[in-house]
Formats: sequence, C-alpha cells, structure tokens
Amino acid sequence: MRRARGFTLIELAIALAIVGLLLGMLIVPLNTQVDQQRTNDTQKQLAVMTEAVLGFAVANGRLPCPATPGIASVTAGAGLENKPAAACGLTEGVVPWATLGLPETDAWGRRFTYRVTTAFADDPTGGLQASFALTDSGTITVTTGGVAPVNITTNAAAVIVSHGKNGLGAYKSDGVQLAGAAGDELKNADADAVFVAKVPDPAFDDLVVWVSTNVLKSRMVAASRLP
Repeated sequence: MRRARGFTLIELAIALAIVGLLLGMLIVPLNTQVDQQRTNDTQKQLAVMTEAVLGFAVANGRLPCPATPGIASVTAGAGLENKPAAACGLTEGVVPWATLGLPETDAWGRRFTYRVTTAFADDPTGGLQASFALTDSGTITVTTGGVAPVNITTNAAAVIVSHGKNGLGAYKSDGVQLAGAAGDELKNADADAVFVAKVPDPAFDDLVVWVSTNVLKSRMVAASRLP
C-alpha cells in the first residue's frame, strides 16, 4: 500500500510566501485606488466650496469671512465665519462650513484652510450692493512653487486648500493644527498671502483652488450687485 504524502515544512513555507506575495501585490493597488478616490472626492468638495463662496457673495454682496480654526467642532460657534462687526476678524482660518452649509472636513478628515482678501469680505457701505468695486483687486498670490516659482495669479480674491493625505498644516476637528509642514506645503500653512498649487509629488500633496477676481466680479455683475 502507498503511504499518503503530506507537505513538508519547506513546501509549506514556500506556499505561504507565495500567498503573502500575491496578497501584497493586491493590497498596493487597492491602497492606490483608495487614495485616488479620496483625492477625487476632495477635488469635488473644493469645486462645490468655490461655488458656495461665489453664491454667498451674490447673496450678501461680499465674500464670507474665515472661521476660527482652533475651535473644536463640538464647541459653540465652530464653523461660523469670524465677523465680529462690519469687517472680518480673521484674514485666514478655515472654510466657514457651518455658515455655508458644507461638510467640515475633506476626505481625509481635516478642515480646509481658507484665506480671503478682506476688502472683498467687509460689509457693503453707503447703500452699495457690494463691498468692492470693479476696479478693486485681490491680494492673494498663487505660484507654482519650487526653487524658481512662477506666479499663476497675483490677485486672487480667496483661496481654499486641502492639505491632502499627509494633512500637514491642516486643522483637525478638535481645533489642533497638524505640525510638520515643510517646503511648498509650508507655504500653504504659514498664514501669509502666498500659496502653492502644482502637480502632487512625494513632498507635496496639497489640493488648492482659488476664487478669481474676474469670475467673482462677473457673477456680481450678472446678479446686479456691480457696478
């Protein structure tokens, strides 16, 4: 009679190694697909936010002010524009999601940075229908970054930033900012009026959109807010 032959330890180890290799090959593309889906979802959010900001301007004659970034989402006033009087209390903060009726965070669970040209966000005065005129310009610059940055625009009315998968420089829902932003990502988190928008690379995964002054004025003219 023939004796039944089972797997040896060496054969079993080889089989497990092959299975592990195959699983690893499947997991990498899956992670890539998840990352790409989150990027796509966040880009759609940015497009919706841009339209929401423009719609707010048409309805109110001004752009919305930023929300205070350091307020936890469970605290009263979180997500509301910081506007204590006729002018904004902040030049840069986070998108006022509660004021605009939008989701608080991007696909990675972090808030969107938002900067505005404050002259475009003050209350209209003197019976005017808008807080700015056709001759006014934005004060925000967007560049290509790197060692020799090229200006994409120097007069954006507002800018919105998702700090991407790594989230460095973004504020979380608890109001705490993630430290560690460097290089071009630091330009999008250092609270000045210069931002970087470029194709993602290993050191940069921010997603950036801005409100064109010309587009804003066009919407205001169409709504009879200007001239």
